[in-house]
Amino acid sequence: MRTNAKLTKTICKRIKGFRHDQGLTQEELAEKVGVSRVYIGYVEQGRNTPSLEMLEKIAKALKVKLSEIVE
Repeated sequence: MRTNAKLTKTICKRIKGFRHDQGLTQEELAEKVGVSRVYIGYVEQGRNTPSLEMLEKIAKALKVKLSEIVE
């Protein structure tokens, strides 16, 4: 597996995990970030790779540091 693919998979799992830990639905997270629920679903599935700017918005909405998502 390519390094980029591994990183994307890790990011997807972490976003989903943080969302679950906070008891948020995809729809609730999407509303906080300002995107559609479908977009959040695709990110969590690894079908969309979010930009750095989007990752920052997601981290802020989840009240975690960006580094907790990408490291």
